[in-house]
Amino acid sequence: MAPAEGPWDWYGKRALVTGATGFIGDRLVARLVALDAEVHAVSRRPQAQAAGEVWHTADLTDPEAAGNLIRAARPDVLFHLASEVTGTRDHNAVLPTLHANLGAAVNLMSAVAGAGTGTKVILAGSVEEAREGDAVPCSPYAAAKWAATGYARMFHGLWDVPVTVLRVAMVYGPGKDEPRRLVPYVTRALLQGRDPELSSGTRMIDWVYVDDVVEAFLAAASAEKAAGQVFDIGSGHRVSIKETVERITRIVGGAGQPRFGARPDRPLDNPQIADVGAAAEVLGWRPATPLTDGLRATVAWYADRSRSEPPAAE
Repeated sequence: MAPAEGPWDWYGKRALVTGATGFIGDRLVARLVALDAEVHAVSRRPQAQAAGEVWHTADLTDPEAAGNLIRAARPDVLFHLASEVTGTRDHNAVLPTLHANLGAAVNLMSAVAGAGTGTKVILAGSVEEAREGDAVPCSPYAAAKWAATGYARMFHGLWDVPVTVLRVAMVYGPGKDEPRRLVPYVTRALLQGRDPELSSGTRMIDWVYVDDVVEAFLAAASAEKAAGQVFDIGSGHRVSIKETVERITRIVGGAGQPRFGARPDRPLDNPQIADVGAAAEVLGWRPATPLTDGLRATVAWYADRSRSEPPAAE
């Protein structure tokens, strides 16, 4: 069978995807399978094969488990997406996000460095990471991601590990029902005729469509000059939460109306907008999906799911 078209010849390449059951990871696994890569996927719980991938079960916060995984999969490319994603400012989130987002990344990079196989490592960072001149990270999650980026630079600088960090903006789109996220929460509520309860809606967000993010990860793996660098992956445009929710409301129609101000704004919710210039120049990547088009596709996906679900009990 001839290899599928793509930005790189993935035919026979061994790709390892951590966080493969997550929102981005699930789409990335499917895309890699379509490109005829040999895909190894990782989860903390056993998973059934869906599209030809090979599943591994591992807790990546355990250094031994991370080392065993790298030795078993022997990947040409490691896409590290496993993460504890939360925007909470609760101090109880510090240790879980530290272990899940920093510890796991360091364990994997250490395993790759020790294996000496030249495995390319693509880390999923966050556009919320503190930048030069920022006084403090805005959350435990952002702090752990920021620290992981620093370790990635160290692993490349000291031991020549070919690691690239993609600081990803706010991802949305169809494919995974995650009700804690803004777009799924609002979309589901409006489709059910309920009024979603929101903060003031003044925060500015850089939204990026999930399939565009998947293409960014593929581009980072294939770009010759990506190692050792950090790239923003987003739209490069600011849109307020209020405007985003109003767009979803117009697309859905119906009786539901958003209630802005029903919840408090979070502290240190400063806007971080992606600068996609470097990604365009080095990776050859740019976002392709306009926000309204992406929201329409997302609403359609949730509407289709809601038609197939049984009605809620009275």
